[in-house]
Amino acid sequence: MFRTTTSSVLASSTRMLRQPLMAPSTSATTFMARYKNAAAASTTTRMFSISSANNKSAPSTTTPRHPRVLVTGSLGQLGSGLVKELRRMYGSENVVASDIRKASDEFMATGPFVYADVMNYSMLERIVVDWRIDWVVHYSALLSAVAEKNPTLALSVNINGFQNMLELAKVHRLRLYSPSTIGAFGPSTPKDNTPDLTIMRPNTIYGITKLHNELMGEYYREKFGVDFRSARYPGILSADTPPGGGTTDYAVDIFHHAIRHGHYDCFLSKDTRLPMMYLSDCIKGTVDHLTYPTPLPQTVYNLAAVSFTPEELANEIKKHLPEFTIAYPDPARPDFRQAIANSWPASLDDSMARKDFGWKEEYGLENMVKLMLDKIQAQVEAEKKAVHSDDPSTAAMAA
Repeated sequence: MFRTTTSSVLASSTRMLRQPLMAPSTSATTFMARYKNAAAASTTTRMFSISSANNKSAPSTTTPRHPRVLVTGSLGQLGSGLVKELRRMYGSENVVASDIRKASDEFMATGPFVYADVMNYSMLERIVVDWRIDWVVHYSALLSAVAEKNPTLALSVNINGFQNMLELAKVHRLRLYSPSTIGAFGPSTPKDNTPDLTIMRPNTIYGITKLHNELMGEYYREKFGVDFRSARYPGILSADTPPGGGTTDYAVDIFHHAIRHGHYDCFLSKDTRLPMMYLSDCIKGTVDHLTYPTPLPQTVYNLAAVSFTPEELANEIKKHLPEFTIAYPDPARPDFRQAIANSWPASLDDSMARKDFGWKEEYGLENMVKLMLDKIQAQVEAEKKAVHSDDPSTAAMAA
């Protein structure tokens, strides 16, 4: 599933922020000045129109500008990738990253970053006002496996945090994008080519919270006119950040183990088929959906690229690493994540996303596997060089 900063959420639990944000003069204003010389945004990106008057009969004084976007959970796998892409499109100063843990110096150097506890409404509202936010991408959530171990915390973060965002969107007329998941379906959902609209009775706390959010988003759209948008993400593969506690994480772990150890102990059975997608495809689909200039016919869409089993993934890896081996759980003693995976679709029908906003993936199984192996191999080689250069005895011998 999509990645977020699970360890930080667990560490903070339901902690509320006790210190105020910096005053606008030293926070938003300072950051805006700091990044005013950021690279010019792409001329092909969609502009955001701000009108000086609500009176439709008044002369038009509309001035196009880029939207200002707040991304919660921005230090996770998806958040960090989306922030990078949005800053490329709209300029660093127009994309405010947020999370509840400390960002690296490298991340801080790329644009504005603020602490944001999604369970603290007043703090979120101050960020929206200080930074003049137009759109919010809400990634903060506990994922499937972690949520099952911490249901009370999952309810608080996944539902209360989302509700805060909905209220902010209503009050401040924000566009709100908050992804859902294949976990929002359930055991009674048709398994193959699952459509957007079907039976949805999830039996995991993660799925229940995400289905709740889908329905509340639709309600706020119909009742209050909130521009709410969502897509059900499949499992996401990326070599750039570590897994964040999802059931589909095996499809990332397996590459690290294959290169570093030559063996992987999979926690799912070899024939568990699940929908998957490479990170850059997910970001592209998210951006296309988020930036579509008008509300779409549906509030929630399926997004899909490819479906495969652990055995099929392992066989593809073996084409590049013939010595790689994999082991599967004893069927008599399945991992708890097997039951979660069994309740999810094996494949998705995303034809409406393709029709309504032009969704199309780039990566299939073969080129995704090659790219993952190449990236992780490069990471391992860089780590070895770093260790080599930090070892005094090795440096002395080289001298």
